[in-house]
Amino acid sequence: MTQYNRPTRQQPEVVTFGCRLNTYESEVIRSHATTAGLNNAIIFNTCTVTAEATRQARQAIRRAHRENPDAQIIVTGCAAQVDPEQFAQMDEVHKVLGNTEKMDLQYYQVPTQDFGIADSEKVSVNDIMSVTETAGHLISGFEERSRAFIQIQNGCDHRCTFCVIPYGRGNSRSVPAGEVIKQIQHLVEQGYREVVLTGVDITSYGADLPGPSSLGLLCQTILKLVPDLPRLRLSSIDSIEADDTLFDVITTQERLMPHLHLSLQSGDNMILKRMKRRHSREDSIEFCQRVRAARPDMVFGADFITGFPTETDEMFNNTLRLVDECDLTMLHVFPYSEREGTPAALIPGKIPGDVRKARAARLRAAGDARQDAFLQQQVGQTRSILLEKATDQPGTYLGHTEHFTPVRLNGPADGPALKTGHIVSARITGYKDGILHADVL
Repeated sequence: MTQYNRPTRQQPEVVTFGCRLNTYESEVIRSHATTAGLNNAIIFNTCTVTAEATRQARQAIRRAHRENPDAQIIVTGCAAQVDPEQFAQMDEVHKVLGNTEKMDLQYYQVPTQDFGIADSEKVSVNDIMSVTETAGHLISGFEERSRAFIQIQNGCDHRCTFCVIPYGRGNSRSVPAGEVIKQIQHLVEQGYREVVLTGVDITSYGADLPGPSSLGLLCQTILKLVPDLPRLRLSSIDSIEADDTLFDVITTQERLMPHLHLSLQSGDNMILKRMKRRHSREDSIEFCQRVRAARPDMVFGADFITGFPTETDEMFNNTLRLVDECDLTMLHVFPYSEREGTPAALIPGKIPGDVRKARAARLRAAGDARQDAFLQQQVGQTRSILLEKATDQPGTYLGHTEHFTPVRLNGPADGPALKTGHIVSARITGYKDGILHADVL
């Protein structure tokens, strides 16, 4: 009987779940695993923001093992940090690394035969609350991407009652500005035209650093010291933490893209209080109105949770109304998911699962309607588009506008072909299925 041996990979495969910070960290993981020669490894960088995210990771691990029985499977990320044993007990898994360990080359430089001897030896997970620094890892680029994600901060000092992330990421800690600048300069030299500043709570940036430091000051420094960077973008921010300096950068610096994603979670003050959020619905409305008054082309997205314990129909309707009152166009909506060990899991007044999902569907529909209206407004406008990839159709590309709106772009009928990673001007001609269509000028 002939045994078929699958060919060894040329480089390790990294499967990423969750946030933009994980996207950045996956590139560091890929670099470390490649350096260590783990070419036959599949590494899962997991998320634990919801129970569903963890379930999907476990499902993907089992599927990867079935399709690649000879591959070494390493699991890391927030789900692995919070509950490493659930992965160590999986027969498919050879190694479990915590969020600190995954960023350290030494944890990949172990003999292949040492992976997966016993459950206890599978796990390398530190106490995340003991970590006091976040290193600025210099990476040369992002596989198949034309924008770069830069980690400026990690962890969170807040304790929202629904959130398990601090137990996966630890307390807030910032990357020194000099390291951030160095990495952005390096990526710009590699041809990247857009950089996204990312972290767990980036508006808390700098509080742990010596001397005056903040997200606003960091943005000012980046724009001053890296003049060849055309586009700087912020990932999700907590608007209640936006100080005057950050407000000034957002509203006056054209190279800072006119798209903000806000961590709102609810539009009802009682639910916000029970979530232990630090803003009110009035704070959210006031922030959006102030920003748009100073910069009319600003577009807002937001995160929301539906069906939080005790949420009544009236409370949910307050969230629905906030979509219009803040003029939100891009929503990330999650039905509430109990996370073991969080205070919210102990709050009485649980909302049935079908009600949570139904409210999430209604909120998404409201967001889709706002987005459709926004897309209609774009038709006939000239937009600046970052080309990210070519499609299967010759001369056609996919990219995003300044507002982070996806675009399908038709290149010139004659002349040289466009290049991914470049920024071009184009006329918006229409839209379909949430994607703008445009012709290059």
